[in-house]
Amino acid sequence: MTTLRSGRRLRRRQRNALIAAALTALSLSTGGCVVVHGERAVLPATTPGEAAKALEQFTTAYNRADRAYDTSLDADHTTGTLADIDTARLTAGHANHPAGNPRHTPLKLTDVRFTIPRKAGWPRWFVADTRSNKSSSARWLLVFLRRDLDEPWQVSYLTPVPRGAVPQFARDADGFAETVPADSPELAVRPQELSRAYVDYLQSGNGSFADGAHTSVWRAQRERNASKPGLATQYIDEPLTEGDHAPLALRTADGGALVFFSTHHYRKQTAAAGTTVPAPNQDVLALTKGEIKQSFTMEFVSGEVALDPGKASGGGSGDAVIVLGRVQGMTAAQGG
Repeated sequence: MTTLRSGRRLRRRQRNALIAAALTALSLSTGGCVVVHGERAVLPATTPGEAAKALEQFTTAYNRADRAYDTSLDADHTTGTLADIDTARLTAGHANHPAGNPRHTPLKLTDVRFTIPRKAGWPRWFVADTRSNKSSSARWLLVFLRRDLDEPWQVSYLTPVPRGAVPQFARDADGFAETVPADSPELAVRPQELSRAYVDYLQSGNGSFADGAHTSVWRAQRERNASKPGLATQYIDEPLTEGDHAPLALRTADGGALVFFSTHHYRKQTAAAGTTVPAPNQDVLALTKGEIKQSFTMEFVSGEVALDPGKASGGGSGDAVIVLGRVQGMTAAQGG
């Protein structure tokens, strides 16, 4: 672990490095005065070396927290959607196994490919595309986010995607990627509207989304489960866009974008008179308030990653958003 003193020295070096980079973006007025716009300077979010260190620190903290089922051990290294899901998972695990995780297997992330964008202002962020020992058929995309130089890098999204599905990114001559503004009108769906568009699609089936496991297949599964003998299931979907749940988008080589975004979901089961709601498992019960009688409502947070294409001339199927991956975790439940 880095000591407090060495941590301060590191932060000073990082601050000095960014100040030096900002000085390269100086603008000279006609009177010869130097004007610095640090908040406007377009700078790399980090260096490859710092990105590698952030990934190592996250992996170490994640493994310690998973081994002990202790949320405090990786709280400084997670935020947003991943923090919501991870905190609930560790809380339930600790409730049922206070001595620690009896099934702990250390997470190992290898074959790492960093995508570091240039951008102005905060937050700064970058993506690590990795192979994981927890999945043989997918690569893991981790989004590292930081809102200030004095804060550690934190992972806000951790989403598996099928191997071969990660797109090529637009890069400049130095190899840095390009972020896409949340309100960009150049895409099939503006990143800031993607969470709302997705939950509207889940409710109605209408929208610019390609068929797949996280769209048409998921809707079909929910429809099949909506009504069973003695049990009705309702689904409520909400956008999740504030703070560290805000969408983040990278320009792809074909002019579209890879967008990370979040959603919020509820699933309510109601048993008919004379029947009961199916008993949930121990991890679910650990997050449940109230007594389960005739109804049971579960709350979920979900992190998605999607290919949002550039607007095709004339519209059509070329405008469909492809949801590549989704991670969903239950965060709370209520009996009734």
